[in-house]
Amino acid sequence: MRWPDDTGDWPLIEHSRRVLHRPHRWHIQEVGEGDTILLIHGAGGATQSFRGLIPILGQTHHVVAIDLPGQGFTQLGAQQRCGLDHMSEDLLSLIRNQGWSPTVVVGHSAGVAIALRLWELGLRPKEGIVGINAALGNFKGVAGWLFPMMAKALAVTPFSASIFASTTTPSTVRNLIKGTGSIIDSEGLDLYYRLATDKSHVDGTLSMMAQWSLDGLLDRLVTIDTPVHL
Repeated sequence: MRWPDDTGDWPLIEHSRRVLHRPHRWHIQEVGEGDTILLIHGAGGATQSFRGLIPILGQTHHVVAIDLPGQGFTQLGAQQRCGLDHMSEDLLSLIRNQGWSPTVVVGHSAGVAIALRLWELGLRPKEGIVGINAALGNFKGVAGWLFPMMAKALAVTPFSASIFASTTTPSTVRNLIKGTGSIIDSEGLDLYYRLATDKSHVDGTLSMMAQWSLDGLLDRLVTIDTPVHL
């Protein structure tokens, strides 16, 4: 997405900044003071996913929300680092670079898996992990191999992201959101529409889907001994 000329109405844009920390150029939003709460959105989202939560938490805490690589306003610096492991490694490197010590990590959808992987990599929030609509299961049966294959094919096919972005309509976005079981207001739908019609964001989301696998993490969930609230 373009930065910063056309972002004047993006939620909490006044609290936004960019950080170049290899391999990506990150978009970060920070609000408040006190213990740090880290917010991680899911596939196809951005910091706007937490637009209603950030001002509330920011009254009593230091809140950090980050756009994942290739999504929102974070510029992807390495196409092959969009899977769970690489994305978590790069995010942990950013967290340490910025000196953040989250007491709580909140993940939405696929962001919950990233929060759990961060714990495995050494980020230990003392008050645990909170999952919102956690996506912690692989697709079953035929979908288990068909959907990742489709995402991989789309991710490497020229113009697929451009075609998706240019043909997406508000009703398409509304149906996609409805399919996840989520209920959001018209403003939220409009923000997701803006994301879904941005080629770079779509390309980053496809890359994440194509490289995404929970197999190892699901096998190791029993070893995670921090409080996890789902």
